[in-house]
Amino acid sequence: MKKTLIILLLMVAAFAPRPTHRSAVRVSSKKFTESVILGEMFRILSEDSGHSTQHLRELGGTRIVFESLTNGEVDIYAEYTGTLVNELFSDRDIRSIEELRAALGELGIRMSEPLGFNNTYALGMLNDRAHHDRIHRISDLNRVAGLRFGFGSEFVEREDGWGGLKSAYGLTPESVTGLDHDIAYRQLQLGLIDVTDVYTTDARIDALGLTVLEDDRAYFPRYDAVILYREETADRFRDVIDSVLKLEGRLSEVTMTSCNRRVEIDGETEQRVAADFVRAELGVDSVVAEPSRFERIANSTFDHLELVRRSLLPAILIAVPLGIFASRNVWFGYVALAVTGLFQTIPSFALLVMLLPIAAMLGMQSVGAGSATAIIALFLYSLLPIVRNTHTGLTSIDSSLLESAEVLNLPTWYRLLEIELPLASRAILSGIKTAAVLNIGFATLGALVGAGGYGQPILSGIRLADTALILEGAIPAAVLALVVQAGFEVVERFAVPRGLRMKPTNA
Repeated sequence: MKKTLIILLLMVAAFAPRPTHRSAVRVSSKKFTESVILGEMFRILSEDSGHSTQHLRELGGTRIVFESLTNGEVDIYAEYTGTLVNELFSDRDIRSIEELRAALGELGIRMSEPLGFNNTYALGMLNDRAHHDRIHRISDLNRVAGLRFGFGSEFVEREDGWGGLKSAYGLTPESVTGLDHDIAYRQLQLGLIDVTDVYTTDARIDALGLTVLEDDRAYFPRYDAVILYREETADRFRDVIDSVLKLEGRLSEVTMTSCNRRVEIDGETEQRVAADFVRAELGVDSVVAEPSRFERIANSTFDHLELVRRSLLPAILIAVPLGIFASRNVWFGYVALAVTGLFQTIPSFALLVMLLPIAAMLGMQSVGAGSATAIIALFLYSLLPIVRNTHTGLTSIDSSLLESAEVLNLPTWYRLLEIELPLASRAILSGIKTAAVLNIGFATLGALVGAGGYGQPILSGIRLADTALILEGAIPAAVLALVVQAGFEVVERFAVPRGLRMKPTNA
């Protein structure tokens, strides 16, 4: 009876829905400062129209945000014409704005007029190194040997990024490294790389003393900032779209660079910078809510625990039976361990991207708080330790004990519940503990799809080169893992038979 009650409580805790309120309008931004600032401007203008609005900040990359827009999880975000033509619609020969609008229209998306600035790609080097080697143009890179290239991961993978650039200029560097864009700046500053990709409105170009190399073969197209929004959103919230479209032509490159500088160099928040701009330019006042560090950590903790609860508990309910079946059938055991092991080999970011369209197709919430994408990924990562330890614990039981149970002619279910599982409980609990600790660490990746948790301050801290902000996520995550591990030590005293518990050894 007690075991049945525990299982029922576990099922309730695993599948109890999180109370959520979906805002009327959802704005999104990519994982770089300029995009976050623009997203905050959209949010302020949307709320000024009288509609509740949520800003899903710093979603992983271009394709994640664009797919979220097309599947209806997001209503509005800022994009760039060069990215649309050369990355998102690279399989189509789009030669004009009209053709681009038509291509977007097929997906139920509309595009604004340009906001007023061109934030194109470029290559940058530290001034001293560029002057020493007399490098002023991208083509000059060919005559200097031994240069170390480090590019943002997205730039390396994009159709309009490194692959096309090296072909256009015939570049054959000895070393090319893919990095997070913000980490690449640090590597450049430390002298670990010599050349990186930059956005021309980056505040750190001047702050770090970088030379922007001339694109003397005109490889990079214009990347005019525009607003993308769903046709459905325009029909339902015409006043929101009219308000947001007031930004058309209002942001020059100088203005945008200044906004970026206030955040990245001067340490102001994106909310404050965006609020100041819309107040000065459009006369729209807004309240800038800046929660304390304690409030931020408390909110992150709640989101993080939700991700762990909704992924780990279902994993326990499914992985333990899988482990039991695997111990009963050799071939099923091979398959179960191979499949759950396969999930562990898939890079986390790749798994998130693959799961996005699947979650959306099934009608699940793919991004934002409670993201099914993040929960499913964490669930899959949690399976292997539990399945493997359950299988190992059951197959390692002394055969003489099992023979005694058979001699007594005990029913199969009774042997499993009262003899085998108690004898294997220490191994099973160890697998669950391992899965829990791994889950807490992996849950930081939920921030890439807007699921919040401790990953949010970590991502923001990396983007802003703010160590304190990184630690705001990293330290609580480590503390939570230690607390959970200690909690399992307590659980072991009640769940594992006394004779099987670990005993301290005398030195």
